[in-house]
Amino acid sequence: MINLPDNTATLKTMGVTGPMTDEAGQPIRVCFIILRAYTLFNPDVKDVIGGAEVDLYLLATELAKDKKFEVRFVVGDYGQKQTEVRENVTIIKSVDVSKNLFLGSWRIWRALRRANAHIYAGEAFSLSTFLQALFCKIHKRKYIYRTAHSNECDGTYIRKHPFRGKAVIWAIRTACEVLTQNYTDAQNLLKTVNIHSEVFRNGCRLKPLQKTARDIILWTGRSGPLKKPYLFLDIARQMPELSFTMICQRNVGDMKYDSLVKEAGKVDNLQFIRRVRYDEIEKYFERAKVFVSTSEAEGFPNVFIQASKCGTPILSLNVNPDGFLDKYECGMCANGDWELFVDKLKKILVRETAHKLGNNARKYAEEFHDINKIIKKYKKCFTQIVHN
Repeated sequence: MINLPDNTATLKTMGVTGPMTDEAGQPIRVCFIILRAYTLFNPDVKDVIGGAEVDLYLLATELAKDKKFEVRFVVGDYGQKQTEVRENVTIIKSVDVSKNLFLGSWRIWRALRRANAHIYAGEAFSLSTFLQALFCKIHKRKYIYRTAHSNECDGTYIRKHPFRGKAVIWAIRTACEVLTQNYTDAQNLLKTVNIHSEVFRNGCRLKPLQKTARDIILWTGRSGPLKKPYLFLDIARQMPELSFTMICQRNVGDMKYDSLVKEAGKVDNLQFIRRVRYDEIEKYFERAKVFVSTSEAEGFPNVFIQASKCGTPILSLNVNPDGFLDKYECGMCANGDWELFVDKLKKILVRETAHKLGNNARKYAEEFHDINKIIKKYKKCFTQIVHN
């Protein structure tokens, strides 16, 4: 790790101008960090993304519309220029994500230096989380951490990764703000590691509902083990009279993906799609009679929000953050019961039920996940952090 001298002259050689202080009347500089998000800025680049990447991408691009803020984003090395501007966000290249991140940690450190921000915001536990927090501590910058998954809050991650877990818990203890995606995660984080957090819901961009033919049952996500993709194949086999669509990216390091693709090819009533660009996936949600989640655990899945904003009811095998599916009647959850899961799918597919749940889901998205409302909370948070 390189500990570069903290001075303006050095920063100018890195392409950054201006002192590293918050001058009166100057924009607040905010840097988001999540390495695989570059494909969202440049859809021609193919890589695996998840909800954390989408979350920070939407926040960064929405924040960048306000001239009171200057937004930077540290991403991985995909062969792009050292720095470039897309959607008013300055994108800074760091390490090649296909290589050893530990050996390339100095590139992440250098990118953080180049960002020259007042506030750094990261999401999803990784080696990068520790580097972000250490950088901010050494250079006296403000650090915000946003949890990406329930397993970061309930102790699961720490039990599975004892050494790395200690490093990331140290990291988020240094943060001036810790944000969680739902109240259950906030309670668990306090209970397991005694870290207080605030709940900031995920945001989404809303557009008028489209009137389209609803002709598929949809599953979309990565092929990771927590997503339980094979269960979607099982339910498609049980209902051969219905049309199922599965959009499934290969998860990083998944050696069983080819087997999943082969098995999916044997299910006659299932269309398997390896990848759909983020800016094109909404049309599948608009066609869906119901969105199905087979995940074992999540934080607050962005796919739930994508379904909700498209007026698509949700059927979940396990995941129901803060019980919102029941509270707001956006869909149904089987609480891990497979037979109940199959039965609830049949109930949701009744036209009147689907229509009611879909309308409720849209209202829920409008009330709680509209990016125009969410970004106001972040602006207030960032402003208070800097001026305090």
